[in-house]
Amino acid sequence: MPKSPINPAEEYLNVLCNTIDTRRVGTPGNRQATAYAAEIFSSLGWIVNQQEFDCLDWHVEDASLQAGGRDYLVHASPYSLGIEVTAPLVVVSSREELGSADCAEKILLLKGEITQEQLMPKNFPFYNPDHHQAIYRLLESKQPAAIVTATGRNPELAGGMYPFPMIEDGDFYIPSVYMTDVDGEQLAEHAGEEVELMIRAARIPAVGVNVVASRPGKNGKRIVVCGHIDAKDNTPGALDNAVGVIVLFLLAERLREYTGQTGIELLALNGEDHYSAQGHKEYIARNAGRFEEIILNINTDVAGCLGQRTAFSLYNCAPPVAEVVRKAFAKYPDTFEGEQWYQSDHSVFIQQGVPAVAVTSENFMQLSTDVTHTPKDNPGMVDLNKVWDLAQAIGDVLEALGK
Repeated sequence: MPKSPINPAEEYLNVLCNTIDTRRVGTPGNRQATAYAAEIFSSLGWIVNQQEFDCLDWHVEDASLQAGGRDYLVHASPYSLGIEVTAPLVVVSSREELGSADCAEKILLLKGEITQEQLMPKNFPFYNPDHHQAIYRLLESKQPAAIVTATGRNPELAGGMYPFPMIEDGDFYIPSVYMTDVDGEQLAEHAGEEVELMIRAARIPAVGVNVVASRPGKNGKRIVVCGHIDAKDNTPGALDNAVGVIVLFLLAERLREYTGQTGIELLALNGEDHYSAQGHKEYIARNAGRFEEIILNINTDVAGCLGQRTAFSLYNCAPPVAEVVRKAFAKYPDTFEGEQWYQSDHSVFIQQGVPAVAVTSENFMQLSTDVTHTPKDNPGMVDLNKVWDLAQAIGDVLEALGK
């Protein structure tokens, strides 16, 4: 087995997580990251296509809330509009209460049962529960001047953030902030009183790109290996998901002379952590009617965690393909077949009828609870030897299936 070349991977990790200030979609840092990926792929001789799309960036200066002579710590909900308003406080804890509440031109505090989940954005195409949409419709019909959400933890949808923004949606036009559930209970004691809320924020039209590096095959089929290149604000995004991009770079190096029958596509998707998923929509639109060409998708997200094994899982893979995948991963230590999970980009391919393999760390849920989307997700969380092994395992799969 070849020795792990740690230095190149270390450099990739340092650039993505330290040199680049933020990888949030639409920001200059995000464009710097995608330009860096395109440069790496091109330097290794791959055909590079940058799929450009319109998106929304956002800038916030600050937010404040005063009630009963006290200042409360609040955070502007991502992509919220700005506002400065003084109005009576209305408190709601459930959809039923919201349905009967008089909120027009008032400041609405949502707490308790109704704030247990982060609402999926109104126009999110891949997962959008009816009860989330029902809450949006109620909020828009009630027309509050602004919304305050008091939240606890929801790792499945919001990662390790506490408090988490219940609303993160550039298609929603009622200004909003969020605070902890503990502060929310104290603020609720001021129901009916005048509350002062200020948000200084603005939405900014922007552009993003997916970076697609390809090696054409001879049989009209292809395998797509992907990892999302964007990250949330306030996090270096090392596990989520600089590692996934580094795997693509290592594969590009290993397979720079690839001449197999089946084409290979290395896809740095842009927008897994963005409310609109515009990069995913763009990729789907550009591949309309062509997903049957893809014989397999392999997605890496939150993999390579220090002290944890690497888990792979299979989705609708034919037995010969599953055998190749299992044989390849079995050669590398601390790698095992884990449970299926759907909170990442392989779901996009599965929904298009494409068989998939997803790779993550065995403690994915614990990392989602405590680490991802927070400053804790830094390069110190990454075991680059595991990242190397993961790239080699995927490379083995590609070479075997490429024949």
